[in-house]
Amino acid sequence: MHRKLILLLLAAMGTAPGLAAQGPVLGLREALGRADSAGYGNRAAEGEADAAAARADGALQGILPTVRVEGGWMRTDEPLGAFGFLLRQRGVTPEAFAPDALNYPDAISNWAGGVVAEVPLLNTDAWLGRSAASSAAAAGRAQAEWTRSGTRLDVIRSYFGAVLAAEAVVTLEAAARAAHEHARLTGSLVRNGMVTKSDALLAEVRAGEVDAQLLEARSNAGLARRRLALVMGTPADTLFSLPAVLPAPDRIRAVAAAASFGVEVDRGDVTAARLGRQAAERDARRATGRLLPRVNAFGRLDWNDPSAPYGGQESWTVGVMASWSPFSGGAELADRSGARARARAAAAMAEAAEAQAALEVAARDSELEVALERLAIAERSVAQGAEAHRIVARKYEGGLAAIVELLGAAATETSTRLGLAQAQYQAIVADAGRRQARGGDPAALAALEE
Repeated sequence: MHRKLILLLLAAMGTAPGLAAQGPVLGLREALGRADSAGYGNRAAEGEADAAAARADGALQGILPTVRVEGGWMRTDEPLGAFGFLLRQRGVTPEAFAPDALNYPDAISNWAGGVVAEVPLLNTDAWLGRSAASSAAAAGRAQAEWTRSGTRLDVIRSYFGAVLAAEAVVTLEAAARAAHEHARLTGSLVRNGMVTKSDALLAEVRAGEVDAQLLEARSNAGLARRRLALVMGTPADTLFSLPAVLPAPDRIRAVAAAASFGVEVDRGDVTAARLGRQAAERDARRATGRLLPRVNAFGRLDWNDPSAPYGGQESWTVGVMASWSPFSGGAELADRSGARARARAAAAMAEAAEAQAALEVAARDSELEVALERLAIAERSVAQGAEAHRIVARKYEGGLAAIVELLGAAATETSTRLGLAQAQYQAIVADAGRRQARGGDPAALAALEE
């Protein structure tokens, strides 16, 4: 009779109640949405992309017209300045040409105001600089998208890692309850002389082992929840519930098999590297453009008055100015040499990014293939472990097996169930990694919830 009771308790190790809900269930789609908007890496990458776009707009300075307003007040009795003010104010009279008035003028005040417009006509370096800055801005945007993809991959790892950790806690809680009840029962049977003391000792050892595993699992589960909250960008919000179990193996395989990709790998980091090379090449042409002449037009309206700002009669000036600096201490030559060197470095980095992407595609494809094979093996192991446990239990019930065999079989079955959950997790992460490596969206794994 006591053997049957022990067997029932050990069988209970394979079942477990669900975790008590701490808050609304957090779905994978919601977790991904939170990270998209609040994730630290995403926000930083968006800021960098916006800064690059602002620099591209700043490069318009040598292309678009500029307008500025000037104003000021001066007072002087310096002969040339005083006569100039008088002339600008259109106040010259015949008496002003008297030698004494010219040599020893009275102090005169002047309110000067002006509106100046400058219109670039031919600034080759500015146009090339704008082109380079636009490519750099596009590279920044592509890099931000790649960062977003990486954040989504991190969310998937953390989300299903937290589900895996919670599932392990539930399984080990059931195992611990069964192990302690088994130890209590064998202790009672020892006192009644129905089993040996070694049976009780082995049961106590087993219960201690399960307790240690449970402590570690609970710690891991708490850290996993905090890690998920951190990846989402909301580290203070851990009051959410998660699914009780990982997606079924058949669902994992179906979602992985449904993924389709083009022949050409289109990844954000590779795109960013290519655009970076383009920006560097255009910047090298910009540096060469500094050696070319510049042609600019300008126009201005001026007001000069002795007592009021922007008073008096206005005057205008227009003109065209050409300038050329073939040599100014070697600054242009040094700029061109540096830009060409940066272009060579950017070309090497783009080639490296493409080669690295090809390697990662091959690695992630292999990882998924291996993970799916391990998942199938883990499924068989669970079935085999359960069957082995059943056979040893029957033998123990008939007195043909020792307690150590029964405990070992029970531990093996629990281990295979935990191993299956780990294999499910690894297959999900491998699928997400393959999608990202091939330029797909890891968020498509939200289909696992359907």
